[in-house]
Amino acid sequence: MDNLLKDINPVIQLLITMAAFSLLPFIFVSMTPFLRFTVVFSMLKTAMGTNSVPPAITLIGLSLILTIYTMAPVFDNMYKEYQIPYQKNKNVIEAINASSKPLKEYMLKQTRQSDLAFFVEKTRKTAPQTPEELTIWEVAPAYIVSELKTAFEVGFIIYVPFIVLDLVVANILLALGMFMLSPQIVSTPFKLLIFIAVDGWSLIVKGLVESFN
Repeated sequence: MDNLLKDINPVIQLLITMAAFSLLPFIFVSMTPFLRFTVVFSMLKTAMGTNSVPPAITLIGLSLILTIYTMAPVFDNMYKEYQIPYQKNKNVIEAINASSKPLKEYMLKQTRQSDLAFFVEKTRKTAPQTPEELTIWEVAPAYIVSELKTAFEVGFIIYVPFIVLDLVVANILLALGMFMLSPQIVSTPFKLLIFIAVDGWSLIVKGLVESFN
């Protein structure tokens, strides 16, 4: 395999490199903490009942910054792994293959074994003996499924207090006979007040950043 990578025509290497760069947005959105951040923040905004505040672009920007902050050591290792084979023989394909290893290791740490086993069974007849034998295309879908499950678990925990507050306000309005007044109009200011009082943004951001292995 190594000899094959070394013998690839430089023009073909350039085309493969350009194709790889076109996949960078997909890789960043699906194979990094960005996925968990955006799902949790979206569910938080929905639970608070402020569908247009903060703007979606603000939450995406915050997710982007937190992703870069969380993945900084991994990105640094990917760059170092890329430089070694590239400086040695100027082979871009081999360098990309080497640089993907730190990303694969990161995803393996966040992936549930049951999810990984499912995708490995679908692509292999025999189970790999070591994690190094797994390809990034086997790890990536398992990582995405695991991240979605984790994000929804966190979102559920965030949702519960806001639902309880909605129920309390709805029951109070019902007891007072205010049938025409929407409970959400009354509960939203209380949600914001409680969220600010407990420093909600700081708690959620710190919890999410520290939730990665």
